[in-house]
Amino acid sequence: MRNTKTMSICLYFVVPCYNDADVLPISVPVFLKKLRELNEHGVISDDSMLVLLNDGSSDGTWETIVSLRKQEAKIVGINMAYNVGEQNALLAGLTYAGPKADCVITMDSDLQDDIDAVDRMLEEFLAGNELVLGVRSKRADDPFFERIASGMFYRLMEIAGTGQIPEHANYRLMSRKAIGQLLARTETHYYLPCIVSNMGLKRSVVYHERAARAAGSSGYTVLKKIRLAMEAVMIHSRLPLKLISASALLCTALCFASLLAAVIVCTHNGIFYTPLWLLCAVFFVGTLGLAVLRILAQYLCIISDEVRNAPRWQIDTILEN
Repeated sequence: MRNTKTMSICLYFVVPCYNDADVLPISVPVFLKKLRELNEHGVISDDSMLVLLNDGSSDGTWETIVSLRKQEAKIVGINMAYNVGEQNALLAGLTYAGPKADCVITMDSDLQDDIDAVDRMLEEFLAGNELVLGVRSKRADDPFFERIASGMFYRLMEIAGTGQIPEHANYRLMSRKAIGQLLARTETHYYLPCIVSNMGLKRSVVYHERAARAAGSSGYTVLKKIRLAMEAVMIHSRLPLKLISASALLCTALCFASLLAAVIVCTHNGIFYTPLWLLCAVFFVGTLGLAVLRILAQYLCIISDEVRNAPRWQIDTILEN
């Protein structure tokens, strides 16, 4: 348990950026203001920093980060060599900040996450929590289709048994210990909200309301959310394999039912009723195909678990003190 008395801790913000040239001039001053306020109140130390990661943007985001870095020494700019995706960019930021900070807060660059919730996150951290998850309290202000898509996404995560905390995305505080445990994992494919929701560390939840984007538009279309959901389920759940197994059992039952019906008709009426035998054959072939597919899928899972050690990102440039 940490000392819960007022103490100065080193905090790093880690913010992934993708085509955010319009929003960064608005959001970065807000991040820096929060760092100054926390420092003035003695909550965080003077060596706390804001880390901005450019994830292969095509709109001048890196040039914007470079310009902001020239104006403010508390900004660290990291330019990824190519687009690696938000999850890998976050992990790269945690790899950089984890050894330097007592705790790291990851959040989006668009100011939809409530910046004032940081104060409560730090209180929970000082109370001994290694993980503090920011959870959205409501979606009343979201567009209709976005509410539906997000609701279906979290419902699918729940049905699949991934263990993800509903309405938790990228807004979280992680201690150095939590980051160390996360970075010790070696898999290539992962979905961070599922991983952190299942880490066996002391944690708490901070609820916050999410605002509209400060500028620009979200890069997460409905199709991208569907793809993200499917990848998360495939990575962190065995639900698809269970569905294949259940389908194979159903086909087996139907096969036996068709066979029984065909035998009864043949025995009592002395008729070789071709449609029933064909139906029996179809269900038998379906059962056999699903069984083979289930076995192959299990082998692919084992092989995938063994070879997940490819580089997940490459960094081109780091601007720091």
